Amino acid sequence: MKNDEFLIAGIAVDNTTYSFDRLFSYKVPVHLSNVKVGQRVLVPFGRGDRFRQGMILSLSYGKEENLKEISSLLDDKPIFTDEMIDTVNFIHDRYFCTYYDSVKVMLPVGINYNISTFYTAVKVNDNVLNSLTDYEREIYDYLLSEKKPVKKETILNVFSKGENSLNKLYRQGVVNREDDAFRKTKDATVKMVSLCDDVDINDYKLTPKQQKVAELLTVVDKASVKEVCYYTGYTQSVTDSLVKKKIAKYFTDEVMRIPYTVSNVKKDEVVLSPSQQSAFDNLYSKYCEDKASVSLLYGVTGSGKTSVFMKLIEKCFNDNKGTILMVPEIALTPQLIKIFTSRFGDNVAVFHSGLSIGERLDEYKRVSRGDAKIVLGTRSAVFAPLKNIGLIVMDEEQESSYKSEQTPRYNARDIAKFRCYKHNALLLLSSATPSVESFYMAEKGIYNLVKLTERYGKATLPQVSVVDMNEEQMKGNFSNYSSTLKELLSSNLIHKKQSIILLNRRGYNTFLSCRSCGQVVTCPNCSISMTYHSANNRMMCHYCGHSVPYTDECPDCHQHTLKFSGAGTQKAEQELVDMFPSARVLRMDADATMTKSSYETKLTAFANGEYDILIGTQMVAKGLDFPNVTLVGVINADQMLYSDDYRSYERAFSLLTQVVGRSGRGDSKGVAVIQTSTPENYVIGLSAKQDYDTFYKGEIGVRKALLYPPFSDICLIGYQGIMEGATIKCANAFQNALINKIKANYSSMPLRVLGPSQAYVYKVNNKYRYKTIIKCKIQRISVVLLRKHYLNFLRIRNLKI
Repeated sequence: MKNDEFLIAGIAVDNTTYSFDRLFSYKVPVHLSNVKVGQRVLVPFGRGDRFRQGMILSLSYGKEENLKEISSLLDDKPIFTDEMIDTVNFIHDRYFCTYYDSVKVMLPVGINYNISTFYTAVKVNDNVLNSLTDYEREIYDYLLSEKKPVKKETILNVFSKGENSLNKLYRQGVVNREDDAFRKTKDATVKMVSLCDDVDINDYKLTPKQQKVAELLTVVDKASVKEVCYYTGYTQSVTDSLVKKKIAKYFTDEVMRIPYTVSNVKKDEVVLSPSQQSAFDNLYSKYCEDKASVSLLYGVTGSGKTSVFMKLIEKCFNDNKGTILMVPEIALTPQLIKIFTSRFGDNVAVFHSGLSIGERLDEYKRVSRGDAKIVLGTRSAVFAPLKNIGLIVMDEEQESSYKSEQTPRYNARDIAKFRCYKHNALLLLSSATPSVESFYMAEKGIYNLVKLTERYGKATLPQVSVVDMNEEQMKGNFSNYSSTLKELLSSNLIHKKQSIILLNRRGYNTFLSCRSCGQVVTCPNCSISMTYHSANNRMMCHYCGHSVPYTDECPDCHQHTLKFSGAGTQKAEQELVDMFPSARVLRMDADATMTKSSYETKLTAFANGEYDILIGTQMVAKGLDFPNVTLVGVINADQMLYSDDYRSYERAFSLLTQVVGRSGRGDSKGVAVIQTSTPENYVIGLSAKQDYDTFYKGEIGVRKALLYPPFSDICLIGYQGIMEGATIKCANAFQNALINKIKANYSSMPLRVLGPSQAYVYKVNNKYRYKTIIKCKIQRISVVLLRKHYLNFLRIRNLKI
């Protein structure tokens, strides 16, 4: 550093728009010269110098003049490692988001700060006061009467139209304005007590109660006040007396809000079958290479894939390296938590959205401090702040829930692959129905392929029946349950066996239609039908949340001729109760699992045999292991097959195969029933046979012919607006300009541009939605092209469309 240079920080600033996103340069003041990359700061931003939080992503020396200074540090030490900073840059460069969006997605909610604005009145002369309007004078007098700074939101609650007046008073110097940062969630602490340093209790004259408390503190060194009261039987007044005499002192200790109970039952060592051992040996050899690689563990349902990667995690743990295990559904975590804590104790941390904000924060801190080396969770677990990663496992890697639908729209598999590259770690993808892209990579030798072709132990694949519901209706059966499924459910109840029913649609009836005019009742805000929910007797939209009381009056023709059609989990549950009054039925869907710990409570109850039949949406279809389940039924398999997504057949095959695989995982033979109106569909037949290889061969041929992944990447550009005509014009203008730019400057780049066309649900919350689909290879040149075009389009002011 030269004498005339100073330290400059490149900072990702919160709440910046994509159109002018960059790292903003700030001068580091002398008293903060020990700042590090990865620390959060408070900085003045914009013309009004309002304070915002940001994160330092780079530090350098320079001579730039007129730079604003960092106001204060928000973290005592960096909360991101260098590898995590690299991950921030990777997300920013790949997923079309701001720098701070990339930072924020990697942080637990509870660690974020709120920036609050406070105002105080300044004493001014009468001439200034007389220049104020009556309304401004009211605000000034209100602030003058307060003894401490007043929060902006509090002022606006009193003066609902006061924001412009506040800004004017500030510009005139009549009020002062200050911004301050507050943590959204506080650390959990406990009040502790200990003897003061160099205190000899024999030098003091103590009461019997004080003597007993002092002797306890001599033995244990320190204890919570609650513990002291519990073990001595005295109230806090005794410790208060010792503190007053300066014999003892109070202080606080941080406590961790751990969201699970560590199992006291220690598991025996994992015993692998010969085929499992062979798979483990293959994967362990890859792990021992100590270089970045990807392996695909492909095994039929019930083949014991979990045991294989658990053995691998154990090896990684013994090597003092960190592991991330991701699962696609919150519903899968309770069983895995019990399995892993019984083996690894409190070295396990849990990351998923079902935790409270405080629990998420504390789990993050435990991992960051190195107190937990195994992270178990859903998509967000991929960002766990482990410092020495040896292994990342993605169970059911084909699931779409690993892709974020909110900014930044990342794929956890891409993030996992990048982090493994930075740590020279093994990424293990595991599934009975791998994604077509992953299996293609394994088939080509880019990924290491490991297969498990048989179920573990004595368990065998279930016998599957495909029932044609057209024939059932011709026989007069219009219920959701075929005669075959009814008989098998009845038999299971008699023999004390459990059953699982899958219906991937929640609610009671999926839509209501009018017998008079034929119209379907739709949401006024969205282009989707309303769903009837019997629990609250309301019609609800599952997109915007719009809800109205049920009525049989048609909103179009006003005749009282509305009829229910379709079925959701609530109706299917009611039919079960009516058919089998003595059966104990448990429903699991988004409506039934809204409260905290509801997943764990319900699944534990089912595992303990408290229920006979479990009915639910796709959350009951994957990863669950109940040895007493010998029957699985699928209601309305057809709804999974048909959508505007090229992956609809893949997703339907995966879901059907997975749910069928829940049956017969114990010693008893399992059966499954798939109910469909299109039994001739080859996806139904292959799912019944659990024949992934044949499905893959057909699907990969279609993908190649139509240029879908893995033979290209898909980039979707969305447009939405409150006026449909303007939205269409904007979409056409954007796409035409993009095509012209490609022809002029990127003519050699292989890509196809399709659209614009309506989104599948083209209206949500009164906003119309259109899309352009681009088939290309996501490389640096294509990302730069799309980013530049997007930014240029945003900067156009008076575009005539």
